[in-house]
Amino acid sequence: MRIAKILACVAVLALVPGCKGGAVEVGSQKSALNIVDLKIVTAAKTHNFKVEVASTPDEQARGLMFRESLPPFGGMIFPMNPPRPASFWMKDTVISLDMIFIRKDGTIARIAPDTIPYSLQQVESGEPVAAVLELSGGRAAQLGIREGDKVSW
Repeated sequence: MRIAKILACVAVLALVPGCKGGAVEVGSQKSALNIVDLKIVTAAKTHNFKVEVASTPDEQARGLMFRESLPPFGGMIFPMNPPRPASFWMKDTVISLDMIFIRKDGTIARIAPDTIPYSLQQVESGEPVAAVLELSGGRAAQLGIREGDKVSW
């Protein structure tokens, strides 16, 4: 009975908005990164995500390496301050990703869809960006997310 109460308390805390810190379940793995709400406004709909924030150089270097899945409305955001040209590769990344390059004003500059797992090919922003958002490969197309759409977090 005591274990059931403890598990119930843990489940309730996981549902409390703004509750951060500690490991958070992200797909089939745990993450110690902060989780933030992120919104993408398209011509047809607003999509709400909960994404991990890779804010330090070490977190950004690791990114989503070795992850085997992402939740449908999960992902990772890589803030860049000041904005700069961004270049990513998929070395040690198990799953295909959509890389969404975001300008300082929040508009999507470029989407690199369905990147190839384990590839050493550079995926570049093409211009200075304030952030890069990674979602499961093909997710941007499924949701109708396009260049020019607005991202906020």
